Amino acid sequence: MDSRVIVITSGKGGVGKTTSTANLAVSLAKAGYKVVAVDADIGLRNLDLVMGLENRVVYNFIDVIEGNCRLKQALVRDKRVDNLYLLPAAQTRTKDAVNPLQMRELCTELRKEFDFVLMDSPAGIEGGFQNAASGADEALVVTTPEISAVRDADRIIGMLESMQKSPIRLIINRVRPSLVKEGDMLEVEDVLDVLAVKLIGIVPEDTSVIRSTNSGEPLSFGTESKAREAFENISNRLLGVDVPFLDLEEKEKGRLLAGLRKIFRFS
Repeated sequence: MDSRVIVITSGKGGVGKTTSTANLAVSLAKAGYKVVAVDADIGLRNLDLVMGLENRVVYNFIDVIEGNCRLKQALVRDKRVDNLYLLPAAQTRTKDAVNPLQMRELCTELRKEFDFVLMDSPAGIEGGFQNAASGADEALVVTTPEISAVRDADRIIGMLESMQKSPIRLIINRVRPSLVKEGDMLEVEDVLDVLAVKLIGIVPEDTSVIRSTNSGEPLSFGTESKAREAFENISNRLLGVDVPFLDLEEKEKGRLLAGLRKIFRFS
């Protein structure tokens, strides 16, 4: 297969972009593909923490661009799964340390080595986003079903379209059916009506995501949860597999039924 460079981005910060990058990278590597997750958030890197590789970072991609090391020296191999690598960002530099041309050249080099290059973009529409997206072919936009996040995602999608990135697909993260029913969270259909791009994944709100992030152990390594299943489904759809979307309503019903059983057991 031809190498694919995918930017994973969002308009609003804190919607789960880095978590999505880490879990999709693990899932694709477990499927047998050679994958590199690139932290393009210069000065605010977190992908190394989420992937549990922070103690092994020596060089970063700015070092590669400036000629301070070779690309292979900056790549951090994840020993937990074959074919998975991290290319970290610089922690003590600013976003103007690199320009779009340099990022495109870096992506060209990564294409030679990897099946998938996943670019974890900084949130927003400033220069960091432009850099991260410049070398990508396609895009995954992450949003939560909240009005402010969706509005910011709409702005990002417009910019990606103007940069001729295609396809642009949507991940709706942290969905809580109970809040949707109460009218406190947008319905998936409402989000799709506003953003008008193809949906590739719905990820439910899941406390296991917080635990996995704090422990540096992405869910896709094997933690049983609905969120892990959702990320694996997204990676399969990236590979062209037709996978049905999770029935989040069933999860909510299951919780209610379990609660009722508990009540009657002790009554």
